[in-house]
Amino acid sequence: MIPKIAVITGPTATGKTALGVALAKIIGGEIVSADSMQIYQYMDIGTAKPGADETRGIPHHMINIVTPFEKYSVAQYIHDASACINDIIRRGKRPIVVGGTGLYIESLLSGREFSEQGNESLRLELSERYDALGGEALLAELRAVDNESAQRIHFNDKKRIIRALEIYKTTGMTISAHDALTKKIPPRYEAAVIALSYADRSDLYERINRRVDTMISSGLPDEVRKLLGMGLTRGHTAMQAIGYKELVHVILDNADLSEAVESIKMESRRYAKRQLSWFRRDQAIRWILWEKEPDFDNGLQISTEYLENIGYNRAVW
Repeated sequence: MIPKIAVITGPTATGKTALGVALAKIIGGEIVSADSMQIYQYMDIGTAKPGADETRGIPHHMINIVTPFEKYSVAQYIHDASACINDIIRRGKRPIVVGGTGLYIESLLSGREFSEQGNESLRLELSERYDALGGEALLAELRAVDNESAQRIHFNDKKRIIRALEIYKTTGMTISAHDALTKKIPPRYEAAVIALSYADRSDLYERINRRVDTMISSGLPDEVRKLLGMGLTRGHTAMQAIGYKELVHVILDNADLSEAVESIKMESRRYAKRQLSWFRRDQAIRWILWEKEPDFDNGLQISTEYLENIGYNRAVW
């Protein structure tokens, strides 16, 4: 039987942690983070890691698991997060995946193994060749092995050309054949997915702006200085995160702080927009849309009723 899990997701600054903790209190759950930046140690303020006052005694997994000097892949996340989930289930608790990194969540729920997640070194090599030779040259290379896909892709569509070539070079199959095959693989988990956002997007953006201001006043510039003092550089993957890269520019290049803060807000809003686009592809998601401010009591009631209505009650978990 496929294990059942709950997922709380949505764009940044929508109260996912608070609702996840409240739900965990009721159903006997533990939180498994699905945030690609909260995995890093020493990066607390800019990643909005929950403190003890927010976790309220609920165990949180997949936070602070690697140093910011390390690279961390989607495949590694699947391996580590699934181990956490399986252990939680084995101990008679209920796993609740909480976070906004859509690729992490989608990859975790699917049944695909490591080899199906892609080859990062090959992808980088193809990307560099695309930049050096141009899109027409790479599209011609794709046409030689997968003319059907090449006919559908424009030579300026770097991402799709690289993905199609990566699939073929990794599996020996065209991307159409590969996608058809992977759709037949049963999911790793049976998930009830709840997504949070705001009824009016301007309220979401205002919430994001306020969060950035709070991060700055709480010491994010000093956190970035500390990371640089540890030997991290702007070239490390962790330092490419929104909030960190802009403040590195301030600290190392004497850029204007107020302009950097506005840039952080803008990039955070753009990220939230991309998150919404990602999650809205899934028609099975149960959305909870806040008004001006989150109503967690109502959100908790909606969440518990949703879980019970689709069979995720205590009797079947």
